[in-house]
Amino acid sequence: MQFEWLNESKIEKKGSRWEIYAPAHTDFFCNSAGEEGEAAGTLCNAPYYYTELKGDFVLKVKVSHDCASTYDAAALLVFEDLQNWAKLCFEKTDFGTHAVVSVVTHGQSDDANGCNIAGKSAWLQICRVGDAFAFHFSEDGEHYYMTRFFHFPMKGAAKVGLVAQSPTGTGGIRVFEDLTIEQKTVENIRSGK
Repeated sequence: MQFEWLNESKIEKKGSRWEIYAPAHTDFFCNSAGEEGEAAGTLCNAPYYYTELKGDFVLKVKVSHDCASTYDAAALLVFEDLQNWAKLCFEKTDFGTHAVVSVVTHGQSDDANGCNIAGKSAWLQICRVGDAFAFHFSEDGEHYYMTRFFHFPMKGAAKVGLVAQSPTGTGGIRVFEDLTIEQKTVENIRSGK
Protein backbone atom coordinates (compact mmCIF):
# COMPACT_ATOMS: atom_id res chain seq x y z
CA MET A 1 0.00 0.00 0.00
CA GLN A 2 1.39 3.40 -1.02
CA PHE A 3 1.56 6.19 1.59
CA GLU A 4 2.22 9.89 1.03
CA TRP A 5 2.48 13.07 3.06
CA LEU A 6 0.42 16.13 3.77
CA ASN A 7 2.62 18.35 5.98
CA GLU A 8 5.69 16.13 5.72
CA SER A 9 7.72 15.35 8.81
CA LYS A 10 10.37 12.86 9.92
CA ILE A 11 9.37 9.20 9.99
CA GLU A 12 11.42 6.23 11.13
CA LYS A 13 10.21 2.75 10.26
CA LYS A 14 11.46 -0.23 12.28
CA GLY A 15 9.50 -3.26 11.11
CA SER A 16 5.89 -2.84 12.25
CA ARG A 17 6.78 0.21 14.41
CA TRP A 18 6.57 3.65 12.78
CA GLU A 19 7.72 6.75 14.65
CA ILE A 20 6.48 10.12 13.34
CA TYR A 21 7.78 13.40 14.71
CA ALA A 22 5.12 15.97 15.68
CA PRO A 23 6.61 19.48 15.41
CA ALA A 24 5.61 22.11 17.96
CA HIS A 25 2.26 23.89 17.49
CA THR A 26 0.80 21.40 15.00
CA ASP A 27 -2.79 20.22 14.88
CA PHE A 28 -5.86 19.52 12.77
CA PHE A 29 -8.63 21.68 14.25
CA CYS A 30 -10.92 24.37 12.77
CA ASN A 31 -12.02 26.70 15.56
CA SER A 32 -14.05 29.86 14.99
CA ALA A 33 -15.31 30.40 18.55
CA GLY A 34 -12.06 30.44 20.52
CA GLU A 35 -11.63 28.89 23.93
CA GLU A 36 -10.96 30.43 27.31
CA GLY A 37 -7.55 32.07 27.12
CA GLU A 38 -7.12 31.22 23.45
CA ALA A 39 -7.92 33.10 20.26
CA ALA A 40 -10.05 31.59 17.55
CA GLY A 41 -7.97 29.95 14.87
CA THR A 42 -7.51 27.07 12.51
CA LEU A 43 -4.54 24.73 12.26
CA CYS A 44 -4.28 22.03 9.61
CA ASN A 45 -0.52 21.72 9.80
CA ALA A 46 0.10 18.46 11.67
CA PRO A 47 2.06 15.76 9.84
CA TYR A 48 -0.35 13.40 8.08
CA TYR A 49 0.93 10.16 6.52
CA TYR A 50 -1.88 8.61 4.50
CA THR A 51 -3.04 6.20 1.84
CA GLU A 52 -6.16 6.25 -0.33
CA LEU A 53 -8.84 3.59 0.10
CA LYS A 54 -11.90 2.95 -2.03
CA GLY A 55 -14.89 1.24 -0.50
CA ASP A 56 -15.33 -0.26 2.94
CA PHE A 57 -12.40 -0.95 5.24
CA VAL A 58 -11.16 -1.55 8.78
CA LEU A 59 -7.96 0.19 9.87
CA LYS A 60 -6.42 -0.43 13.27
CA VAL A 61 -3.14 0.50 14.95
CA LYS A 62 -1.58 0.68 18.40
CA VAL A 63 -0.53 4.24 19.29
CA SER A 64 1.60 5.67 22.07
CA HIS A 65 3.43 8.84 23.07
CA ASP A 66 4.86 10.58 26.13
CA CYS A 67 1.70 12.64 26.82
CA ALA A 68 3.89 15.64 27.68
CA SER A 69 1.69 18.63 26.77
CA THR A 70 -2.02 19.37 26.55
CA TYR A 71 -3.55 18.02 23.31
CA ASP A 72 -0.43 16.02 22.38
CA ALA A 73 -1.81 13.11 20.39
CA ALA A 74 -1.25 10.21 18.06
CA ALA A 75 -4.30 10.05 15.81
CA LEU A 76 -6.04 8.48 12.84
CA LEU A 77 -7.54 10.81 10.24
CA VAL A 78 -10.16 10.33 7.51
CA PHE A 79 -9.70 13.20 5.09
CA GLU A 80 -11.59 14.49 2.07
CA ASP A 81 -10.23 18.06 2.03
CA LEU A 82 -9.22 20.79 4.49
CA GLN A 83 -12.87 21.55 5.25
CA ASN A 84 -14.07 17.96 5.62
CA TRP A 85 -12.28 15.43 7.79
CA ALA A 86 -12.59 13.41 11.01
CA LYS A 87 -9.97 12.21 13.47
CA LEU A 88 -9.70 9.72 16.31
CA CYS A 89 -7.00 10.62 18.85
CA PHE A 90 -5.25 9.17 21.83
CA GLU A 91 -4.61 12.49 23.53
CA LYS A 92 -3.47 14.24 26.68
CA THR A 93 -6.56 16.29 27.48
CA ASP A 94 -6.99 19.72 29.02
CA PHE A 95 -8.30 17.87 32.10
CA GLY A 96 -4.91 16.22 32.61
CA THR A 97 -6.13 12.76 31.54
CA HIS A 98 -5.10 10.47 28.69
CA ALA A 99 -8.24 9.89 26.65
CA VAL A 100 -9.75 8.76 23.38
CA VAL A 101 -10.93 11.97 21.67
CA SER A 102 -12.80 12.42 18.38
CA VAL A 103 -13.30 15.41 16.11
CA VAL A 104 -15.57 15.68 13.06
CA THR A 105 -15.13 18.71 10.82
CA HIS A 106 -17.44 20.11 8.17
CA GLY A 107 -16.02 23.63 7.95
CA GLN A 108 -15.92 23.84 11.76
CA SER A 109 -14.63 21.19 14.16
CA ASP A 110 -16.54 19.68 17.03
CA ASP A 111 -14.65 18.04 19.90
CA ALA A 112 -15.72 15.02 21.95
CA ASN A 113 -13.72 13.51 24.79
CA GLY A 114 -14.33 9.80 25.20
CA CYS A 115 -13.02 7.28 27.70
CA ASN A 116 -9.95 7.91 29.81
CA ILE A 117 -7.08 5.45 29.43
CA ALA A 118 -4.74 4.71 32.34
CA GLY A 119 -1.51 4.20 30.39
CA LYS A 120 0.34 5.93 27.57
CA SER A 121 -0.85 3.68 24.75
CA ALA A 122 -4.11 2.55 23.17
CA TRP A 123 -5.42 0.78 20.08
CA LEU A 124 -7.46 2.88 17.65
CA GLN A 125 -9.73 1.59 14.88
CA ILE A 126 -11.74 3.11 12.02
CA CYS A 127 -14.49 1.17 10.20
CA ARG A 128 -16.20 2.36 7.04
CA VAL A 129 -19.41 0.96 5.56
CA GLY A 130 -20.63 3.10 2.68
CA ASP A 131 -21.06 6.66 3.96
CA ALA A 132 -21.00 5.54 7.61
CA PHE A 133 -17.90 5.57 9.79
CA ALA A 134 -17.28 4.28 13.31
CA PHE A 135 -14.36 5.04 15.61
CA HIS A 136 -13.34 2.39 18.15
CA PHE A 137 -10.67 2.02 20.84
CA SER A 138 -9.14 -0.83 22.79
CA GLU A 139 -6.76 -1.10 25.71
CA ASP A 140 -5.63 -4.64 24.84
CA GLY A 141 -5.92 -4.84 21.03
CA GLU A 142 -8.61 -7.52 21.34
CA HIS A 143 -11.76 -5.95 22.81
CA TYR A 144 -12.86 -2.81 20.94
CA TYR A 145 -15.50 -0.31 22.03
CA MET A 146 -17.24 2.29 19.91
CA THR A 147 -16.55 5.89 20.78
CA ARG A 148 -18.25 7.53 17.79
CA PHE A 149 -20.55 6.68 14.87
CA PHE A 150 -21.24 9.26 12.16
CA HIS A 151 -22.40 9.86 8.60
CA PHE A 152 -19.63 11.20 6.34
CA PRO A 153 -20.34 11.03 2.59
CA MET A 154 -17.19 11.25 0.48
CA LYS A 155 -17.02 12.04 -3.22
CA GLY A 156 -14.21 9.63 -4.03
CA ALA A 157 -11.58 7.51 -2.33
CA ALA A 158 -10.98 8.23 1.34
CA LYS A 159 -7.58 9.49 2.40
CA VAL A 160 -6.89 7.60 5.64
CA GLY A 161 -3.80 7.65 7.78
CA LEU A 162 -1.71 8.69 10.75
CA VAL A 163 -1.41 12.11 12.40
CA ALA A 164 1.22 13.30 14.89
CA GLN A 165 0.20 16.50 16.70
CA SER A 166 1.44 18.84 19.43
CA PRO A 167 -0.82 21.92 19.44
CA THR A 168 0.41 23.53 22.67
CA GLY A 169 3.68 21.71 23.20
CA THR A 170 7.23 21.56 21.91
CA GLY A 171 6.66 18.45 19.81
CA GLY A 172 7.79 14.87 20.11
CA ILE A 173 7.65 11.35 18.73
CA ARG A 174 4.32 9.60 18.17
CA VAL A 175 4.51 5.82 17.82
CA PHE A 176 2.26 3.73 15.55
CA GLU A 177 2.63 -0.07 15.78
CA ASP A 178 1.14 -3.11 14.06
CA LEU A 179 -0.92 -1.13 11.53
CA THR A 180 -3.43 -3.26 9.63
CA ILE A 181 -5.81 -2.25 6.86
CA GLU A 182 -8.45 -4.72 5.66
CA GLN A 183 -10.66 -3.81 2.73
CA LYS A 184 -13.79 -5.55 3.95
CA THR A 185 -17.34 -4.78 5.11
CA VAL A 186 -18.08 -5.46 8.77
CA GLU A 187 -21.52 -6.86 9.63
CA ASN A 188 -22.02 -4.48 12.56
CA ILE A 189 -20.24 -1.15 12.26
CA ARG A 190 -21.05 -0.20 15.85
CA SER A 191 -19.15 -3.22 17.20
CA GLY A 192 -16.58 -3.12 14.39
CA LYS A 193 -17.15 -6.82 13.60
